[in-house]
Amino acid sequence: MNSQPTQPDLLYSEEEEALRAAVRDLLTDHCDPAGVLARAESDTPHDRALWKALTEGMGLAGLLVPESLGGQGASHRETAVVLEELGRAVAPVPYLTSAVVATEALLACEDDEAAGLLAELASGRKVGALAVGLSAGPTGTPGVVRKDGGLLHGEVTAVADAAVADVLLVPAEDGALYAVDAADVTVTPHVSFDLTRPLAAVTFDGAPGRRLTQDAGTAVRRALRAGAGLLASEQLGLADWCLTETVRYLKERKQFNRPVGGFQALKHRLAQMWLEVVGVRAAARNAADALATDSADTDVAVAVAAAYAAPVAVHAAEEAVQLHGGIGMTWEHPVHLYLKRAKADATAYGSAGRHRAALAELVDLRPAL
Repeated sequence: MNSQPTQPDLLYSEEEEALRAAVRDLLTDHCDPAGVLARAESDTPHDRALWKALTEGMGLAGLLVPESLGGQGASHRETAVVLEELGRAVAPVPYLTSAVVATEALLACEDDEAAGLLAELASGRKVGALAVGLSAGPTGTPGVVRKDGGLLHGEVTAVADAAVADVLLVPAEDGALYAVDAADVTVTPHVSFDLTRPLAAVTFDGAPGRRLTQDAGTAVRRALRAGAGLLASEQLGLADWCLTETVRYLKERKQFNRPVGGFQALKHRLAQMWLEVVGVRAAARNAADALATDSADTDVAVAVAAAYAAPVAVHAAEEAVQLHGGIGMTWEHPVHLYLKRAKADATAYGSAGRHRAALAELVDLRPAL
């Protein structure tokens, strides 16, 4: 591990901007707000056609996977750019859960079984999910499934994208991480607040598992740290969409024969939103760069990004709803999808409060007695 502090690179490279343009074009064509709303109201919120275009068409599921294992051999920086665009579109695909969290857990394993699963996840042929609750943070101990007689027993609740997963990565009480086929478990959907990232309970009733590593703790912490750090990029994309669309709407909407956006009070609110979004961009880019370079400050960078991005995304979505006026309160306008995603993301992979507490420990900032 690199122990020397390095200067973080917060700027986007030309390749990253080209990747952004390609992903945004794809989402513009295949993930319009009306389509997302229609899927949110259906029994199949995940967009399999979009997932196929992102994975088989563009190879984006394998960005974090080395080329020797069938991936693209890119880094967390490129992955963060993809997540920004997916956040802007509240795309109903399991990219964060499969291409980031499950993939990072497998990268911490060294046996042939993990390598085979990595290749399948990188190609998009299979979707993976880490069998922990969505609110579990990097410092938690999520293993609640027990192994008895060679089979797995127990239940894990609030697992994101479990309903669409082909394979589940299961940390068990014996300290090992197991791969379990989705066909061998019972998945019971929850009523999820965020309809574009549904949750489910997963019940293991004598499910056979293939051991991936005896050190599940290291694999799970690595996966959840990357999930928390790169979630900030998704929240950045969400907040940026809310700001951009609200500014556009207030320029077009007129009252007293003048654009609503011309009123000073609203200008102040938009300016505050802009400042907050700029701050999130810096924190999210810092976290992505730290993860990509394996910086000695990665834990600090992730904690800062996770603690700051969540409340800003929620505030931006709330402001977007209010500043869109009456139309923002309707189901037909997509802004409610952004508010729900922001609210759900605020507790994903550790709440802002938990990350602030972790940050205080990391920098040895003790509360005054």
